[in-house]
Parts: sequence; C-alpha cells; structure tokens
Amino acid sequence: MHTTLRTPTERTCENCGRTETWSEDAETWLVADDPGNVYCVHEWDINGQFAPFGE
Repeated sequence: MHTTLRTPTERTCENCGRTETWSEDAETWLVADDPGNVYCVHEWDINGQFAPFGE
C-alpha cells in the first residue's frame, strides 16, 4: 500500500468570502478573484473534511 500526502489547492474565508488558490510557481496562496475584505482576519474553511493522506 502506497500512501501519499495531499495538500489543499483552494481555500475560502468563512467571514468575507475571499477565495485563494495555491500557486506552485510562487509557493504561496494567491487571491483567486475578489480580494474580499483586506482587513478581515480570515477564517479559512478548515473543518476536518479534507483528508491529507490518500492512496
């Protein structure tokens, strides 16, 4: 059995709706479309449903 570590590629702030995607080139999160509230202390949609380990 081969197990691989998966990483998320998109996240959304539950407060202002800002969406970011992971950039392999920049090695950081980048704003996808609407920057949302730039003063928001972003609450990312981390809820335990994403499984980081897969086959």
